[in-house]
Amino acid sequence: MRRSRTAALTALAAAVALTLTGCSSSKGSSEGATKGGSVAGADAATKNIVNASEQKGGTVVYEHSDVPDSFDPGNTYYAYMYNFSRLYGRPLTTFQPAAGEEGNKLVPDLAESLGQVSADGLSWTYKLRAGIKYDDGSVVTSKDVKYAVERSNFAADVLSNGPTYFHDLLKDNDTPYAGPYKDKSPEGLKSIETPDDTTIVFHLKQPFADFDYLVSAPQTVPVPQAKDTGADYVKHIASTGSYKFQSYEDGKEVVLVPNTNWDAKTDPIRKQLAEKIQVKLKIAQSTIDQDLLAGNAQVDLAGKGVDPQTQAKLLLDPKLKAQTDNTYGGRLVYTAINTKVAPFDNIDCRKAVQFAIDKVSVQTAIGGPIRGDVASTVLPPDIPGYQKSNLYETAGNKGDEAKAKEALKACGKPEGFKTSIMARQDRSTEVASATAIQAALKKVGIEVDIQQFPQGKYFSDFAGVPEYTDSHGTGLIMMQWGADWPTGYGFLQQVVDGRAIKKSGNTNLSQLNDPSINKLLDDAIANPDRAAREKIYGEIDKKAMDAAVIVPLTYYKVFLYRPVGATNMASTPAFSGQYDYLNIGVTK
Repeated sequence: MRRSRTAALTALAAAVALTLTGCSSSKGSSEGATKGGSVAGADAATKNIVNASEQKGGTVVYEHSDVPDSFDPGNTYYAYMYNFSRLYGRPLTTFQPAAGEEGNKLVPDLAESLGQVSADGLSWTYKLRAGIKYDDGSVVTSKDVKYAVERSNFAADVLSNGPTYFHDLLKDNDTPYAGPYKDKSPEGLKSIETPDDTTIVFHLKQPFADFDYLVSAPQTVPVPQAKDTGADYVKHIASTGSYKFQSYEDGKEVVLVPNTNWDAKTDPIRKQLAEKIQVKLKIAQSTIDQDLLAGNAQVDLAGKGVDPQTQAKLLLDPKLKAQTDNTYGGRLVYTAINTKVAPFDNIDCRKAVQFAIDKVSVQTAIGGPIRGDVASTVLPPDIPGYQKSNLYETAGNKGDEAKAKEALKACGKPEGFKTSIMARQDRSTEVASATAIQAALKKVGIEVDIQQFPQGKYFSDFAGVPEYTDSHGTGLIMMQWGADWPTGYGFLQQVVDGRAIKKSGNTNLSQLNDPSINKLLDDAIANPDRAAREKIYGEIDKKAMDAAVIVPLTYYKVFLYRPVGATNMASTPAFSGQYDYLNIGVTK
């Protein structure tokens, strides 16, 4: 972990980038994908697969400014790890390798087809493809998928990072299921049946219209129980994908090589092109950007885009700009207000923050309009259910000191108060955003202390641990959130549902627990009518904004650099606008 530059320098570079945005059209110079090493034009990878190739060989290098929460498919909750883990793990379904909206199409992966749902909507059945093996040659069975779901959803004391959908949705056992590390019975969770080695049936408490999306999560990547070592499984992951682990050095480097027991006949979407995939960890973001420009790396693993300094350089050079992709990714940058810490247990104190923040200054810190539009809702515009509104509107989105001070009076804090804000230390733009918020709140008497934490432990040890944030009086938490899948439920549930609050790995950072919101989520996902569901998601958004627990800052846009020598580059909304990592290769 390291902070590669000061917040002041970041903000300055962002301001430079902002002035250049006007000449940064989102129109690419070429609409079509190209082959070989030629440049396809700005934003080409948002429309087509750029540099499409079947060429084998070479090393594809990924770099990351910190470390992910985990390489264990059952213990991760970063979009880029959902993306990357498909190289070595096959979930029941996944998103097809494609650019733009085509990349949002769900396709079967480990399963032969999408799920077969019962007439009452309470059971979903999947049949596994025949002939799929682990990297050691042993056969994958439906029991391995069941076990993967059990360990990832019912053992939060061991694996805390992932979401809790299966835990919340699956029909209860006669007695509460304690998870596979405590419950040693061969039957395990009764709500998942495996009538034979290739069939798995999920029994739900209530209908769940998005279930095919849910099983695309890496939590359904099969795990052989005999090889599971709990938290240490990450060191010896059994591969079902086109690549397997050659080496794993915690916090330093991961190397993948072709899985010789992967069979292309069982896998219509993977290519297995590179002879090696190298992941370098804890590399300064400035170095990552330089390596991408020099062709020494093909991908920034975190997929958050180049730093503002590099952004300015890319926008000034037409040749470099032609190798960039700028698009929405179903993401929101926001500040969560912790409702369990005084004085934010008072809604008027939360409203004071809503009115005081200068969102334009935050947008500038992130990199200007090219990195996102100023936000006013929880749902981004590219997520179904979005309804335009602006409950805490201020002139020019620059904050309103008068309204903020009125709210402070209403909550009994006319002179202001002290609080703190959390941010991830390796994300320089996030720290710069927190600095902009600090400056805006100071104008109305709210003194903010910025606290920085490592990305890899942000949710497992700090921001995602309510006991930690509450005991340390953390009032504000910086957050960037992308949909788990491209529906209103896939975006909203884990950040506004009170039943999703966890002791660790929590993403409902405001600790919002409104029974009416919880019920609306249940009503929506049980409704077979898509239009009706989307209308309800808009209602949920409005209720969350009425509660003033989330301060939407920007509808985030990625600004990625595409090295010339990288092949099969496609920006996909299914993974927050990142490149699809499944088939990236490199020209020799």
